[in-house]
Amino acid sequence: MKPFTNRVIQIIQRIPEGKVMTYGQIARLAGSPRAARQVVRVLHSMSNNYSLPWHRVVNAQGQLAIKDEASAEIQAMALEAEGIAVINKQISLERYQYHIDY
Repeated sequence: MKPFTNRVIQIIQRIPEGKVMTYGQIARLAGSPRAARQVVRVLHSMSNNYSLPWHRVVNAQGQLAIKDEASAEIQAMALEAEGIAVINKQISLERYQYHIDY
């Protein structure tokens, strides 16, 4: 596994319940600030293998970025179950964003 991929997995695993991080934030912490799309790839391909809390990752505007309506609804329900308010596929990053140093 590439070091970037390994760091992305480790960062996502550390997002606590009730908090979110953005794709770009994770990419920056993993050492590649312009690799937000690679974070998407890691989530898509490795969420099941590593039990990643994929639902805790949103875009830079705090929006649920999943295009598939059914999957976006699953993400919204999972976030709401953790106490995160989701209104029109949008959450407050000011309130729910998790900040860590890695």
